[in-house]
Order: sequence, then C-alpha cells, then structure tokens
Amino acid sequence: MSPQAPTLGQLRKDVESGRVPRRAVKSEIRENLIRKLRAGDRLFPGIIGYDDSVVPQVVNAILSRHNFILLGLRGQAKSRILRALTELLDETLPAVAGCEIHDDPLAPLCAACRARAREAGNDLPIAWLPRDARYVEKLATPDVTIADMIGDLDPIKAARASLHLADELTMHYGLVPRANRGIFAINELPDLAGKFQVGLFNILQEGDVQIKGYPVRLPLDLLMVFSANPEDYTARGKIITPLKDRIGSEIRTHYPATRHQAMEITAQEAWLDRDAHHRLVSVPDFVREIVEEVAFQARQDQKIDKRSGVSQRLPISLLENVVSNAERRALLADEPVAVPRVTDIYAALPAITGKFELEYEGELKGADNIARELIRAAVAGVFNGWFPTADARQVTDWFDLGGSLQIDDTLPAAELLARTAQVQGLQELARLAVKDKRAPEPAVAAAVDFVLEGLYALRKISRSDEGQFTAAEQVKRTPRMAADPMLDRDAPVTGQKKKYYN
Repeated sequence: MSPQAPTLGQLRKDVESGRVPRRAVKSEIRENLIRKLRAGDRLFPGIIGYDDSVVPQVVNAILSRHNFILLGLRGQAKSRILRALTELLDETLPAVAGCEIHDDPLAPLCAACRARAREAGNDLPIAWLPRDARYVEKLATPDVTIADMIGDLDPIKAARASLHLADELTMHYGLVPRANRGIFAINELPDLAGKFQVGLFNILQEGDVQIKGYPVRLPLDLLMVFSANPEDYTARGKIITPLKDRIGSEIRTHYPATRHQAMEITAQEAWLDRDAHHRLVSVPDFVREIVEEVAFQARQDQKIDKRSGVSQRLPISLLENVVSNAERRALLADEPVAVPRVTDIYAALPAITGKFELEYEGELKGADNIARELIRAAVAGVFNGWFPTADARQVTDWFDLGGSLQIDDTLPAAELLARTAQVQGLQELARLAVKDKRAPEPAVAAAVDFVLEGLYALRKISRSDEGQFTAAEQVKRTPRMAADPMLDRDAPVTGQKKKYYN
C-alpha cells in the first residue's frame, strides 16, 4: 500500500487509482476472509476444537454478510471469537481526523464533518484508524439506556456554541454510532432491557439511528455481532422475537469434544511458566489429563446445573492451582523441579468449587464433597487409560496383609519414595507412567502418588484424610491407627493433610 494520505485531496487520488479500497465494512470483511481462505491461512488462531463445527458456520455468516449471534454456555470462547473478527478488517482505514463516529472523508455523515469538509476542502486532515480502534464491545446489563448506546442531546455543547437543541451539532453520540465503519459486539444480548432491544430493530433492518426523536438519520456502516446463553435466547427467555428475527445467523458453540482438545486449550491459557527462585515446572501428562477429566465429569454430573454449564476456565484455574501447590512443596523441600502430583489436585479444591452451580441434591451434599467425587471419578477414568492391563495385585495384596502408608501433600519426593519402597510392586508399576527412565525423583514420586490415588479411586485400597473415614467407605484400621486414628506417630507432625492408605 502507498504511504497513507495525510489530506483529503491525496486520499481522493489514492482511491481513484485503486491504491486505497473504498467499500462497506461487511464487504471489506468478506473480501479479506476470501483472501485468507484462498491463501490457506488459519482462521481464528487460538480457537481450538471449532474447526469442523463453529468456524465453518461463522465463515458462512460472513460470506453471507450477516449480522450473527453466538449461542453458548459460559467459557465457550464466544467473546474471543468476536474479538478475533478484527483480524478480518483492513490494517488501517481513513477517517476524518477527530471525528467521533469515524466518518468517511469522501462522504461524511455528521454535520460537523460536513462543515469541516466544506471549509477545508482538499486540505481536510485524515486520520488512519488501526483495526482495534474499529471494534466496540458492550456487556449488556439491564440498566443500559438508549442514550448510552445510540446517543443524546448535549445541552452543555449547545450552550457553549449558542446552538438550538434541535441542531444536529448538539448531539452526543453513543457506542453504536462510535462503532461506525467497524464491528459492534453486544455480549449477553437478552440482558438488555426490552426498550433498547426495540431500538436495535432500526439499526439492523434499516441501517440507521434516530436520536431523541429528532429527524437525524445516520446510515451507519456496521457489522453487528452478539453473544447469549441459549437458555435466555428463547421465546420463554428475555429476547424479543422481532429482534431475534432480524439477526441473520444463529451459531451454537460447545465445550471441547475430546480430552486432547481440552488439554490444548488449557496448555495455551494456563500460567505455568513459573520463574520463582529459578525452579522448573514439569507437569506430568497424567496430571494434565485428570485436570481436564474433572471438567468432563462435572458437565455430566446430575448434581451440577447444566443450564449454567461448567466453564473451560475450571481446568485452567485448577491446573494453575495444582502447579502452585507443587511449587510450594518444592520450595519447602528445596527441590529444583516442581512436579505436580494427583494429591495436589485435591489440595486445589478452591479452584473447582466456584466454577459450577449446584442443583438441589448437590446443595445438600456440599460443593467440597461434590468436587472430591469429581476428582475421584476423573482419577479412576484416567488411571484405567494409563494402566489398562497392568497387574496391581502385588500392591493390593500388601495392603490386604495389613500394610499401611501415611503421606501428605508436602512430603518431599525422596521421603515419599523411601516410605513407599516397602510396598511390593508399587514403584515398578509407577515407572510405567514415567516416560523418561532417567526421570528425577519428583517425577517418580508423582507417578507413585498416581498409582496410589488410582487404586483408591477404583476402590481397590481405602484412604482416610486426617484420620476421618471418607464418604460411605469404611477404612480397615490397623492396630496403630486404632490406637490413634488422627495421627501417625512415626511421621513428623507437619500440620498438613495426611492420607492413610490401607
């Protein structure tokens, strides 16, 4: 592209020569999309799991020059998709310098820009807008007014310029006019008050707005996009049917279809690159899988409200908290590598309980208990996948003969391995989950912890937290535990949660 024209006169020459395209915003986005499709470029980078479902439907809506809405539960990347639409805009766009509504210098809409164009002629200064400046987003709330979105009369402006209130120059433009020649997005559309939903009719159907009852017509050039929860976007919900009828395409989003896709999303979004005291973080694959499986289990659990959904933010926050617990242990034990264990997932309950809404049955049981059940079910599923044919009878026989272990989530790797060395076949079985045969002690310790938690999840051994029986299970008590069920006297008192395996 030639150097950006600083004045209207130079811009006219560039438009006439074809160096600067002049087109409506929907045509601009459509043509740039076509160019990307022909070049084989990836659309919507960072959006994972939608290549065969949501993305083709968004492409069809854009090719059809539709205003569209994304319907989905929380944490389904709706806002991210809408914001990614800016990549389909031109890198820069010429506009009248200082104009609130990004007026086209060759055909200004507002009275102020028309007056400036008459006075300055070809010397009218031009501003070049970047992509991000052409995207306006608003979260819908019931208190949003027509004045916020469309605009209102400004009596102060009228008084300063000695203008009548009916003069167009007294208008203060709202968010919609300020998005002119760009993209305007409304999140949670049904939460808008009904009177504003009515105000959107004219924008979508006629492409203009009228402010405060005065005959001020602004034929805006906009792509309007929306997001909403499917539960609200129905005849029984809070959306007005005539507005729904004027939205060109309705596109459904969804949660990741597979654990692998979910792991990709979490790896992309979670903050795992810790640099505290130069300690490395190495997350075992089985821990990543269990973290994702917790979300999958939650979405299927009857005690969790399906209408609110279980956001993909759950595994993201959970993995960050799991890594933090491993980092805390590494700092206390002065270990160079922080390797999360399955035990750390139980220590990260605060990252789970706030991410779902419970049904009545779940409320009776309690969020913490529900979260523990989800973790146990997730561990069982992943453990079966990692050890489909492994023989754990040596381990279970050791416990059946009266053996017991006590560990907690701060136990250093070396000490955990020393305590579990007495369990026949345990460390040999654990090494099947360690890909690197020269793995450091923290990685092997994490695998041992995985085997213990897996056998507990499958109810092949029992476990008591802090000496208390779990759920409906009875822990077979050894003479030592019977004497003092709250404390293993052979272990140092750390004040942390202890786990007794039997």
